[in-house]
Amino acid sequence: MTTHPPESGAWPGVRTAITAGDPALVADAVLALDEAGRREVARELPGHISVARKAIAERDRRRGVWTTGEEWIEPMRVAGAGVLGGAAAVATWLYRRDFTRWRRPLDSGPLLRVIAARPPQWQSDLAVRLALRLRGSRAQARDDSVPLALELLRRTDAVPPDHDPLTTVWVSQPPDLEHDPLAEHLVPRLFEAEGVGRALREDNIDPPFWDPSRRTWLGALRAAVAAGRFAPEPLVDGCVRRFLRGGSATDLRFFARLHEMLAPAPSKERTRDYLRLLPAAPGPVAELALRQLRGAGELSGEEVNEAVSALLFRPEGKLVRAGLTLLDQAARDAADDFDDLAAALASAFLCESYEVRERTVRLAVKHAGRFTPAGAEAVREAASVLPAELAARLSEAYGVVAAEPEVADDFEPGPLPPFEPLAREPFPSALDDLTATYDQVGDGITFERWLDGFVRDPSKRPRPGRGRIYEQRQWCRLDEWTEALLREATNPGEEPPIPEPERAPEYARHVIGVRTAEGDVEVDFGRLPAELRESIAAGLTESGIPLGNLEHFEECPPLEAEVLNVSIISSGHWRDRDEEEDKPRDRLPDPRRVSPPHYAMLLRCAEVHAALKAGTLPPYLLATPTLTSGHLDPAELVARLEGYERVGVQALPSDLGQALLRLPREVDPEVIDRAGKLTSEAGATLARWLADRPEPELRVDWSHAGGDYTHDRQKGGHSPRLHPRIRIEPTGLALIDALLSDPCPWTGEGDGVYMESWRLTLPSDREAVAMHLLPHLLNTWDRPGYFHEHVAALFSQDGPVGEAMALLIAVQLTERGMFAWPERGRRLLLGAAAADCLPTVECGRQLGLSLRRDVTKMSHVRSALEECAKQGAHRQVWEIMTGLLPVYLPGPDERPYSGHTQALSFAIDAARWARACGPVPAVAEVAARKGSSGFVRAARALHEQLLGGQGQAAMRTRA
Repeated sequence: MTTHPPESGAWPGVRTAITAGDPALVADAVLALDEAGRREVARELPGHISVARKAIAERDRRRGVWTTGEEWIEPMRVAGAGVLGGAAAVATWLYRRDFTRWRRPLDSGPLLRVIAARPPQWQSDLAVRLALRLRGSRAQARDDSVPLALELLRRTDAVPPDHDPLTTVWVSQPPDLEHDPLAEHLVPRLFEAEGVGRALREDNIDPPFWDPSRRTWLGALRAAVAAGRFAPEPLVDGCVRRFLRGGSATDLRFFARLHEMLAPAPSKERTRDYLRLLPAAPGPVAELALRQLRGAGELSGEEVNEAVSALLFRPEGKLVRAGLTLLDQAARDAADDFDDLAAALASAFLCESYEVRERTVRLAVKHAGRFTPAGAEAVREAASVLPAELAARLSEAYGVVAAEPEVADDFEPGPLPPFEPLAREPFPSALDDLTATYDQVGDGITFERWLDGFVRDPSKRPRPGRGRIYEQRQWCRLDEWTEALLREATNPGEEPPIPEPERAPEYARHVIGVRTAEGDVEVDFGRLPAELRESIAAGLTESGIPLGNLEHFEECPPLEAEVLNVSIISSGHWRDRDEEEDKPRDRLPDPRRVSPPHYAMLLRCAEVHAALKAGTLPPYLLATPTLTSGHLDPAELVARLEGYERVGVQALPSDLGQALLRLPREVDPEVIDRAGKLTSEAGATLARWLADRPEPELRVDWSHAGGDYTHDRQKGGHSPRLHPRIRIEPTGLALIDALLSDPCPWTGEGDGVYMESWRLTLPSDREAVAMHLLPHLLNTWDRPGYFHEHVAALFSQDGPVGEAMALLIAVQLTERGMFAWPERGRRLLLGAAAADCLPTVECGRQLGLSLRRDVTKMSHVRSALEECAKQGAHRQVWEIMTGLLPVYLPGPDERPYSGHTQALSFAIDAARWARACGPVPAVAEVAARKGSSGFVRAARALHEQLLGGQGQAAMRTRA
């Protein structure tokens, strides 16, 4: 780098001012320079950037503080603005990358001062160049690009360049149209610059109530028009031009409000422009255009046709109805020859809305006599697109109308996918190498084989693990119990005493209130009579509640009034003394912290562990299945009990309970007779079970954040939750009572473990297993990834199905999202249908509840059921709809929505595919209502289809 010798002593003085970090000092130093001094400083400035930055960083390091380190930037900018020669060089210097910072300077006075010392033409050139640099970026929002450019334009009276970002940033500032010299240049550009509408999308005429002093652009423009500074007509023309350019409703909102505020008089000159807005402009713009057209005077037939054709195909119902009103008005105002409006009627016939078509038919019939033969023929030909019932009404006035041909039903269902049940093979024999497999018992079949092998041969084996299980208060995993069994068999008595459960410290705080003749009052414990204090303390102690703050108190002057009653409000933590002090301590977890099937498996392990320690282990287990489905042959169970009786062995209660639950529902009478001859208590229990197997009562309740649902049509609330209910008379066997009890509706960390094995615990009660799966259904985030496979496995098990199975299929059928795959839900429904275990009507009911309670959407239901129908489940799909409609359809006091109409429309297709007949009461009730809305018409169409054409005339009479 070439170093130039200083020509004067100008640079040291400017450098000192820059080092001081004071822009005002820099401005003073620069303004005092002559031409030679400015050239010298201009030469040295670029090389001083890194020096100035390092100097600030070094200063902060010495002080031990952290700052943004930007104090050097503004002095350098001021220096450059004062000494660099051309306006282009200054514009580049001010916003070079080295000067990027996080916040704009607090004071731009020094910078403006050095710029103001330049020639006027130079200042104007700089102002225009800075304006053209504006981009509306985030970086420019942090620096002074916008305020500096606008200020220089105002000071120099330079003509602002035609630059869209300049106009956008100008309208982003509070308006001052009366004093701002830029207004006369930039107000006309509001309608041409991109980004203005979005910047002013929230602008209103009046300021918000929380900031009444705020100046708004609409309010400023209204005041400027009222003062005569701006003429309203150019502003209106600008709005119309902006509308014609197109844009979203958000981008055009400000201009629509400005147009409304200006309230232009209707003008025939703008009729063509307003007509061009009707087809595609955003709704608010199309509405104001329609109002202008109505006020502009009588429209020609061609203009009416154009307006009606545009409005009838709008998505907004309000504009569609306005188009019909415009057509009706034109018909009343027209002369005798009505042929000019035939094209408008033809457009209305093409509208998708049935209400529009029906109203157009009434209008055409009303004015039929005003058409010439040629016009009537045009209407009759156009009416060929109408449905049969509307075409028939038009035929009375125009002759026979060829109705719209019915769409051929090309639905051809494929065959239902075959169901391949899980194999029911003979159960494999017990495991031999228990040490190598003790930690592989997560699978239900392996677990049963391992436990069977251990009970049959509890001899010494190599001990696995390091014995750390004894450091735990509870054993929640099966491999912890299998390790404990191996250790106890090899080294009896190795297990240390179970530690006392850790208890939180007890504390309490009591507030004493007394009632006297003068009223209720809160008092200190020390003011009560001594005998009353002793009574209160004794009562708390007897209840097991700590005395807490009452244990140490100060004697106070006694109450003078007579105490009529005493109340105590206690808060804190203490142990419930009603708990059994002699409750047996074991390693089992709290049943509320694990799922019931998981707890049943742990219960059996604990039972074998206790029998091993007590020396009462039986020679084999009763509950070991005979089939891989988890079933147990009744004859085999009787034989096992006969063996127990021969050697005088008592059955383990949980083992017996599991064995009973594994019995099939149908048992050979000879086996029942054999069981009746058993003499042991376990044999008597088996005989009673076979004679009268208890059937649990199962149902599913729903709740939401605000409480419980009480009926199917109750309005939905957020945060739905399922509450499975399992009711059975207590059997006295802990395992049965645990498995056939209410699952907890909340899922915790310990829930859902060993889910693939749950079906083996209740092989003949698959609906009960489904109940235990329900708490995991709606929690897709924590639900196991193969949850659908656990549901599908129940299709191969035994037992009736009901609400739980229906709900599991219904919810997964319509799930969408990150952790949901639609094809999985469809496979579930098709598999259940093929296995003949799909509760179709109940599944429809649960879908209806899911719709009402915002678990799913009708569009998802329709697409899923339609796909299932195509794959052969069309009859089941119709049966599902017969359960869905009574729950989902709105009652007489409810408002129907598009989803309800969609449900009825799909039901029409499903009924046709299944060739269904016979009325559905919920549909008949809707069909009997008055009105002609799409919802009611769809119900009538379905009802008539189910009646096979009977009662069609009655439906029309009601309509």
